[in-house]
Amino acid sequence: MKFVWTTDPHFDHVPESAWQDWVADVTATSPDGLWITGDISEGEDVVIQLRRVADASNLPVYFVLGNHDFYDSSISRTRRDVVSATRDDRRLVYLTDSQPIELIDNVFLVGEDGWGDATVGDFDHSPIRLRDFEKIEDLTGLTHKNLTKRLRQLGHESAERLANKLAILPATARQITVLTHLPPFREACWYEGRIADDNWAPSFVCGALGQVLLQYNQSHPSVSISVLCGHTHHEGVVQMAENLTVRTGSAVYGKPGIEAVIEIT
Repeated sequence: MKFVWTTDPHFDHVPESAWQDWVADVTATSPDGLWITGDISEGEDVVIQLRRVADASNLPVYFVLGNHDFYDSSISRTRRDVVSATRDDRRLVYLTDSQPIELIDNVFLVGEDGWGDATVGDFDHSPIRLRDFEKIEDLTGLTHKNLTKRLRQLGHESAERLANKLAILPATARQITVLTHLPPFREACWYEGRIADDNWAPSFVCGALGQVLLQYNQSHPSVSISVLCGHTHHEGVVQMAENLTVRTGSAVYGKPGIEAVIEIT
């Protein structure tokens, strides 16, 4: 099977000509499906854009959500609207709300949104304040202490969902692809070829998700795990263990692209 991977397309910022170019590039590869690792659009527009992608490509769309997808809304409301849309349109597969999908024999696709969970780096002293804290209802108006608590809770919830999915994989599983929005390790959090420092890492790494992946890798050393993520808009690849690779995708506002065409054999 063959899949096109794109990340952080921010379709709400894409002019029509760039949209048409992206659709043409995707369909020209004749894939079996499309993988999107978050930041599809913002708020209510997310569902509109997902349906637009499915209509234009005529492909199943496997996706997770990024932080921008929750803007001008709440986390629960956005997820509820997206889950409802996937119930109405079977071409749309929200991996955060899905069990592991077997692509071919013993090769699985799983996904989880993730969150910048303030567990990596130094959030207490970081001057970085994302627009998330003004644009996402769950994160507005919180004291620093309560904001830290909420971010860590979101990371923990993501990690727990992923752990539950990995736990139900069969003993015969030989290969897993994990789609998520944020890098699960600081080493995979790239910006212009450099790894995030203590100021940026708290908001750009989901440390709790990384711990789940390392634990699963340690207890299943024969299973190959490939993680695809975005969020930083800069590309990089890191080998976290012999059978655990993380690839971070690049993105440019207003010009979505194909990060990779991935063949599953």
